[in-house]
Parts: sequence; structure tokens; C-alpha cells
Amino acid sequence: MILPGHLPAIRLVICDIDGTLVRHDKSLPQENIDAIKSLLARGVAVSLISARPIAGMRPIIAALGLTGPFGAFNGGMIFDGAETVLAEQQIPPDIAQALLAQFAEAGVTRWVFSDGHWLTSNVADPHTARERISSGLEPETGNMIAAAAHADKLVVVSDDPVLLADIEAKTLAAAGDAASVVRSQTYYLDVTARGANKGDGIAALASAFGVPLDQVAVLGDNANDVSMFRVAGLSIAMGQAEVEVQAEADFVAASNEDSGVADGIARFIVPRLG
Repeated sequence: MILPGHLPAIRLVICDIDGTLVRHDKSLPQENIDAIKSLLARGVAVSLISARPIAGMRPIIAALGLTGPFGAFNGGMIFDGAETVLAEQQIPPDIAQALLAQFAEAGVTRWVFSDGHWLTSNVADPHTARERISSGLEPETGNMIAAAAHADKLVVVSDDPVLLADIEAKTLAAAGDAASVVRSQTYYLDVTARGANKGDGIAALASAFGVPLDQVAVLGDNANDVSMFRVAGLSIAMGQAEVEVQAEADFVAASNEDSGVADGIARFIVPRLG
């Protein structure tokens, strides 16, 4: 959180993608592109951290002209501009397989992201089309339990808020300290490795860029962004974020539908550039 007195100049900006940098339809506003390129022109480093896999981050990275490093799977995978994986954390196999079986009993759609593949229990799920865009992958069917032995991320998909809340509580209890369990969207419950959370993720990225955390600004919109809000020198939530998420940020910008990243950069980051 921002403290009174002298505030260090921002040298690194790290942005979430879905619900933040892109609109709900996954399009990238030109205003956001221009705002980020203006930061780069002023010598400010910019990176991305997302629940997406590398393939889903690739077109956004290209559109913004960024060179990395970046954080995929909520920071569980750190990779450079050549898509070389620099560090990776996966869910312990026994935990991943047990949770996947638990999700199956609940009768919900399950996704497993493993070794560059996206396995689904229900290709016809209404969220499949949007995930194709977000992940940059095609859904596959196959042995999900086997894939869970080396999983980067498990996802429970449900539009039933009561059911998803119940699954979330049971997953937290079952996973304990062995994995990170958090919502990336109101209808997605993500399970990643214990250290695959955005707080640890931006710490790893800041270290790679050689920038202390008090000189890092972050932008996000959902529960999985709160951990990075709590450790960054400056945090900005999007205007459509839940009240509880907004309360964790230093500032609230316009919504993602209204180029909230550009708004946040102009109003809250540019004054901190020194």
C-alpha cells in the first residue's frame, strides 16, 4: 500500500491480461497499447502476468512489443521473450490427481493445462470458445488424471456461484499449503502450485528486471491479483472489479471495457515516474 512521505519512482509496470488489459471479448484496446508503448518510450519496463499459458500471452506480447520476462499460470511459469522457460512450478501430482477426482464427483467442467496442452472434460462447455482465445490452444480430450501428474494448472468451470463457492472451500481444505487456490474469474477456480501466485510471481519478475518491489506498479481486476496488490509499491484495480478486490488496491481506474489500463497509467502511474 502507498505510505505517506516520499514515494519511489515507478520503474516497472506489470499488468494482468484478462479483465484488465483486454475487454470481455478479449480484444485489446488501442488506448491500452498506446499507453504501454508510451511507458516503454520513457524507459519504464513493462511485463505481463496472467493465468494464461504462454500460447495465450503470445499475441498480447507481440501487440505491445514487449521483450520479457513474463509470468504465465499466475506466475508459476517465468519465461523470456524467446519463450524459453526460466522457472516452472507444477502442482504436486498426488494433490492434482486427488483434486481432479474431487471435481469430477461435483459434476463440473474440469480443465487441465499440462505440457502445453489443454484437456477438458466438456468441449461443449459455453466457456470453451472464450478460452480458445485466452489460451491460444485447442481443447483436447484424453486421460486427464494422467495429465494431472504434471499439471501447471487445474480449472473448475461453473456459472453456479453457490456450487463454485462450495467447491472452492473444499478445495482449499483439501489442498492445504500444497497448492494455490484462487478465482481468476467469477466462474473459474484455478489451482496452481503453491508458489504459483501473482505475489510471488511479480517478486520473481521484479528480481529479473533488477527493480525493487516498491518501484513496481501492478494493474489487475480479480481475486488472483490481490496477492500482487499486497506486495507492489503501487496497485491499481479496474473499475469493474469486485468491491473486495478494489479495497485491496491503492487506486481504482476505469473498467476494462473503458481502457482502464490506459486510464490507470495516465492518472496514477505517470505522476510516479519521477
